Amino acid sequence: MFQKIRKWALVSMLSVAAFPAVAQEVTWQVPTSVPEGSPFYVNFLERFADNVDALTNSRVMIEPFGAGVLVPALQVYDGVRDGIVQAGHSTPSYLVNQDPLNAIFAGFPGGMGPEAYVTWIYEKGGKEKLAELRAKEGFKNLIVGIGSSEVMAHSNVPITKAEDLKGMKYRTSGPWAKVMEEYFGAVPTVVPPGEIYTLLQRKGVDLIEWGPPSANLPEGFHEAAKYIIVPGVHQPTFLWEVVLKQETWDALPDDLKPLLEMAAELTTMQALVHFYGEDVVAMDSYRKGPNEVITLSPEFIKQLSDAGVDWISKTAEAQKAEGKSDMADILADYMAFKTLWSAESSYLVRNQD
Repeated sequence: MFQKIRKWALVSMLSVAAFPAVAQEVTWQVPTSVPEGSPFYVNFLERFADNVDALTNSRVMIEPFGAGVLVPALQVYDGVRDGIVQAGHSTPSYLVNQDPLNAIFAGFPGGMGPEAYVTWIYEKGGKEKLAELRAKEGFKNLIVGIGSSEVMAHSNVPITKAEDLKGMKYRTSGPWAKVMEEYFGAVPTVVPPGEIYTLLQRKGVDLIEWGPPSANLPEGFHEAAKYIIVPGVHQPTFLWEVVLKQETWDALPDDLKPLLEMAAELTTMQALVHFYGEDVVAMDSYRKGPNEVITLSPEFIKQLSDAGVDWISKTAEAQKAEGKSDMADILADYMAFKTLWSAESSYLVRNQD
């Protein structure tokens, strides 16, 4: 994968050097589900815009827009479907209530971590499976962002065991919301990203989850709540994508399509490495500050993970019983690779004490 990054960087430099600037041919206004300036906005969407500009020699312009400017934060997919915008950037996590199959791609408790997941996506068919799902919805998708593991919670109360979650008001979304409600008696609340800090600060919720350490740090969640709970068992990794109508994609000049695909994959790889580098710095900052960092016990981690796998497995079986086998088929492939990775990845050196 890192060889690909170097190759793409070389292609980008050669393409810019070898060809004179040409007239801009395509402009897409692309809203995302996070506010302008947030780490996801910068690390995913702005980076993608820059890579598209470089690889297409400025023939395609991506104009990023923060949440709520063109369409509401949680309605990016709808905005594209309804023709309000040409393309949009969001996460399958916000589609789980509409179709639980999205949970496989959103990241779920008990699922693969970023190393295994990014490998499954790009090398073992995951990307193609997501593309097939979006094609059935009339979309062309480009994966633009895979993230590292998240912080499980910034919390006003300590959480160390299952009983601590009962009755807790928890800002979350996607598969974790289902697991929290159905298995642990928590009360999930979904709000747009731009409202999370205020909700936590005013104790409108007991705890929140949002992103990896380096994405949470500039949001200031650690200033609003005393406890930081890790690891991110609820969201071992996560995926964001750019979607556009298939006819919008089909209208592009054929020579631009592979360049946009390349820009998307390059962005995803660069962004993941960026998260790795900044997350350890952020965690060091947290530990040196006034917050209490709670690391969950292996037993509790397993309990949470098992609940997530149980939920997604039962959901897939229920879908299959209704004559919709896609979720069960994709989940079987996903879990088979997860099992293989778990069994054979011990050769990797991960520098953990």
